[in-house]
Amino acid sequence: MNARVLVVDADLHAAKTTTTILLGRGCETRTVVSAEAAHETIRTWRPALVIAALEMTPIDGSELCHCLRQASSAPLIAIASNTRAEVAALDSGADDYLVRPITADQLMARVRVALRRSALSSEMAEMGVGEFHIDFHGRRVHVHGQPVRLTPKEFDLFVFMARHPNRVLPHRTLLGAVWGEGSADQSEYLRVFVGQLRKKLEHDPSNPRYLVTEPWVGYRFNPDGLAH
Repeated sequence: MNARVLVVDADLHAAKTTTTILLGRGCETRTVVSAEAAHETIRTWRPALVIAALEMTPIDGSELCHCLRQASSAPLIAIASNTRAEVAALDSGADDYLVRPITADQLMARVRVALRRSALSSEMAEMGVGEFHIDFHGRRVHVHGQPVRLTPKEFDLFVFMARHPNRVLPHRTLLGAVWGEGSADQSEYLRVFVGQLRKKLEHDPSNPRYLVTEPWVGYRFNPDGLAH
């Protein structure tokens, strides 16, 4: 695996553990200890993936994720010592969330999924479906000709649903396709990301026309906004 990975972690011992795992799998890594340094490194080095520890005083985890997302559209994996900040981190732009202690296999499984989904999305130049146009190179979605900027994981989730229009997609199918099989039971991820997509793509997020909930089962994408 040959990819640039930026590790953002004020705990140098923990950062060294993470980078050792990544280096052992062929990744090129750099480590920074602040959001400011991360911004500069992202601008000059352009990593393919960012892994950020959320215990980065003086800013909290959600603010850190927001700052990193503003600086880069690269996949962002958040790491913390507990699950308390998970939803806030995902809401603020993180694509995945891991809780320490993390094994090498767990970390690399999430890294592979993030990089694979990012690469797959860039293979096609564009795709049109219903009232939507997907720009894979710009990683943007246009609705009625208006561009909408999505985070990498929001984009991946929407693309998967757009490639299977008018089909009921179970929770486990969506989680496995976008986050990997190890996340198949973490339905909270879907609730957060579908909610974010609805805010950006639906005229009335509380009464969605395109991203429809199938109670107890999953979600369905209606590209024309009509009931099926």
